[in-house]
Amino acid sequence: MNKMTLGLATTALALSASPLFAAEEACQPVRFAEVGWTDITATTALTTEVLEALGYETRVDTVSVPIAYSGMKNGDFDVFLGNWMPSMASMSDPYVERGQVDRLGANLEGAKYTLAVPQYVHDAGVTSVADLAEHAERFESRIHGIEAGNDGNQLIQDMIDDDAFGLGDWQLVDSSEAGMLAELRARVPNEKWMVFLGWEPHPMNTNFDMAYLEGADDYFGPNLGGATVYTNTRAGYSEACPNVGELLNNLAFTLTMENQLMGEIMDEGADPREAARGYLQANPQVLEGWLEGETTRDGEPGLPAVKQALSIEG
Repeated sequence: MNKMTLGLATTALALSASPLFAAEEACQPVRFAEVGWTDITATTALTTEVLEALGYETRVDTVSVPIAYSGMKNGDFDVFLGNWMPSMASMSDPYVERGQVDRLGANLEGAKYTLAVPQYVHDAGVTSVADLAEHAERFESRIHGIEAGNDGNQLIQDMIDDDAFGLGDWQLVDSSEAGMLAELRARVPNEKWMVFLGWEPHPMNTNFDMAYLEGADDYFGPNLGGATVYTNTRAGYSEACPNVGELLNNLAFTLTMENQLMGEIMDEGADPREAARGYLQANPQVLEGWLEGETTRDGEPGLPAVKQALSIEG
C-alpha cells in the first residue's frame, strides 16, 4: 500500500468512526414528499439544492397530501415542507398528536388561503362568501378547487355539507392547481364568473386581477385564511439526522422569494432545480441563516462548501 492509498484509507476510517458521519450516513437519501403545489415545488427545490451541495443524496416523490402524511408515519418519507396551518390542522394534527409526525418550525409567515373571485366579480358586489348563493346561477353553483384530497377542497366540501352561507346544493369541482388556473384564464377575458381556491404566495396574485372573499373565518381561519407554513418530518428524524434536522429548522422562506420562483416555474417553464439554483446564486445572503452551525455530510464547514458547489463567489 503506497502512502497516498494509506492516507485515503486512514481518512475514510476516521470519517466512518465519526459519530456525526455515521449518523448522517444512515440518513441517505433525504426523502421529500412533494404534493404538486408550485410553492412546495419551489421550496423543495431550494432545500434539495442546499442538501446536495452539502453532500447528501435526495429523493423527491410527488404524492397527495394524505399519502404524504401516511408516508411519514410509515417511514417512507422524511420531510414535507408544506404544512399550511391552520387549514391543514384536521389532517396534520392527528399525526402530530399521536407522535407519528414532528412539526418543526415555521418556514413561511404571512401566507393566506381562502376563496377568491376575479376582481370584476368583487366589483359587482360579491365581497363575502355570504354573497355567493344569491348569484348561484352566474357561478353555475360551482366552487373550483384543486386536487382531490387537498385540505382546501375538504374545507370547501365542509361548507357545502354544512349548508353554510346557503351553499348546500353547490358542487366542489376537483381539478388540480394547473387545471383550476386554466379554467380561470379561460373565463377572465369574457368576464365570466368563477369562485375558486386562492392563496399567496402564488403567481396568480400578479397574473390575475383578483380579490379574496371575506366571511369564511370559521372554515379557513381569520385574516382571509391567514396562514403559517411549517416543516414536518417523520417522527424522530431531527434526532436521528441532526445535521439535516438543523438545516430544516433553519429554513425561512419569504413571500417575495416564493412568488419569484413560482413565476419562473409556472410562467416561464423553468426547471424547478435550475430556478432554485439561480435564485441562490443571485441571493447568497439567504444561505447564511440557513447554514448557521451546518456542516457538510462529512463534517466540513457547510457555508463555504455550499457556495463552492453552487459557484457562488465570496
